[in-house]
Order: sequence, then C-alpha cells, then structure tokens
Amino acid sequence: MDWTVPKFPLAEICDRALAWLTVEISGVTRGLSHVVAGGIEASTSFLTNVPPWATIAVLTLLAWRLASRQVALLTALGLGFLWNLELWDATVQSVVLVAVSTLLALLIGIPIGVMAALSPRLWKVLRPFLDMMQTMPSFVYLIPAIPFFGLGAVSACFATIVFAMPPTIRLTALGILQVSGELVEAADAFGASPWQKLAKVQLPLAAPTIMAGINQTIMLALSMVVIAAMIGAGGLGGEVWRAIQRLEAGQGFEAGIAIVILAIILDRITHNMSRRLQAE
Repeated sequence: MDWTVPKFPLAEICDRALAWLTVEISGVTRGLSHVVAGGIEASTSFLTNVPPWATIAVLTLLAWRLASRQVALLTALGLGFLWNLELWDATVQSVVLVAVSTLLALLIGIPIGVMAALSPRLWKVLRPFLDMMQTMPSFVYLIPAIPFFGLGAVSACFATIVFAMPPTIRLTALGILQVSGELVEAADAFGASPWQKLAKVQLPLAAPTIMAGINQTIMLALSMVVIAAMIGAGGLGGEVWRAIQRLEAGQGFEAGIAIVILAIILDRITHNMSRRLQAE
C-alpha cells in the first residue's frame, strides 16, 4: 500500500494567482510604472548632468546639517573617492533608486505602523506577515516584480519597497507602543483628542525608534538595489554583476568598496539623526 502524501500544489497556486493579478491590475501597474520610471529617470538625469563636485558639496553640507562635522568629512572624502574611481554615474543611479524606494517604503510603512500601534488586532495580524517578509530570501521578490513591471529599475524599486518596508512598520509600531502609559493618560486628562495625543505625545517620543527603523530600511534598500542588478537595475550593483560575468576581480572589488562606502555614509547620517532625536 502506497502511503505517499500528495504534494500540496503551492507552486501552481502561486503561478495562477500571479497570472491572474498580472492581467487584472495591468492598468494600475502600467500607470505606476510610468510614474516611477519618469521620476527615477528625471532624478538620475539631473544628478548626472550636475558637476560631481557640486553634488558632493551639497551632500557634504547636508551631512553636516543633519549629522556632524565628522560625518560631513566622511561624506566628502567617500564620495570624492567614488568620483576618482570613475563610478560616479553608477553611484548616482544607486542613490536615486535607494532614495525613491526608501521614500515610498516610508510613505506606506509609517502609516501602517501607526495604525498597527493603535489597533492590537491589526498588530497581531501583521506580525506574521512582517516575519515572513523579513525572512523570505531577497531574490524571491524579484520574481513577481518582473511580470508586473518588466525588467529594469521600476521592478527593482517595487521589489525593494516590499523587502525593505518591514523594519519601518515594526519599529514605528513598537516605538508608539513603548511610550509611557502615564504620559498617554496625562494627555487624556488634559482633554487631548486622539490625533493630538498621537501628533504631540506618541510620535515625538517614538521618533528615535522610528528613526532606527528608517535606518534599517535604508540599509535593506541598498542591499536589495545591488541584488536587483540581475534584472537590469544598473548602478553599483550593475558594476558588480558585470564584473562577475566577466571574471574581473579588480572591477568587482572597486564596485564592492563603493557600495560599502555609500552604506557607511547613509548609516552614519541616519544614526546621528537618531542620536539627536534621543538627546532632545
């Protein structure tokens, strides 16, 4: 007697669901693709036409304003080194893709995190999905993005959003939930409305934790942008992928160092911003 258990057709279900969604929401995805592609292309074109020294100067001043003198010096030296390595255009492409992906992830993730903090039922429902999104191999997110948005930067952007968004949702919710109950009760005692309580008590006190989530989202977006070079995203990840295909170890090492430098700069800026919020 054969006791073999039939295989659950999970792959077939996923394929059919993806095929159905691709047809049913093609109009929406096509419209989103045009908007996002236009934004990415316009931003990349603008930054590549600006002299690199001018962009480096502006970013250095911004790092000084948002972080510290040390981080500003790191920004100037790091970006100057990338310019010297003739990786400036690839760096600009990666920065634009990270910036767009992170911005969209924050615009979606922070409101969801706020709603999850205010609704225990929603928070319980979201947690398993967030765990799954954070443990799923990053390469998997590239597969469904291609049927919806095709090859290129747009697919990379949307795959990056899904991959990088969980820390923002999770830490936004946790930051609000960790606000002292006594402070919330005091706001209630003074007659604050739910919106006033959220805007003037809970969000300001949760800001350092939310900023930590933003930091993690930026780092995950940068890592995903590198992986997304396999579907034509370009940027520094494209340089790494090209070096792998051609077995050019030196070029791959240069592009890898460039990614590390960019990651350190972004991490230092957001980390110092978080420390400032904590000090306040």
